[in-house]
Amino acid sequence: MQVRVNGTEREVPDGATVTELLAALGVPAKGVAVAVDGHVVARTEHDTKVVPDDADVEVLTAVQGG
Repeated sequence: MQVRVNGTEREVPDGATVTELLAALGVPAKGVAVAVDGHVVARTEHDTKVVPDDADVEVLTAVQGG
């Protein structure tokens, strides 16, 4: 299925969860915030939230700086 991750089209397996999507992108599961179609997905829901086909997904990573 097709989804847009941070504005870029990506092919992901049907029925992929947020956790599976992050793994496929090579993004660590901790230290990120994820929104699917404009709704923030709680970290506790990453293992169960299925990303729908044609979804807009935003993945934000925490960055330290000074």
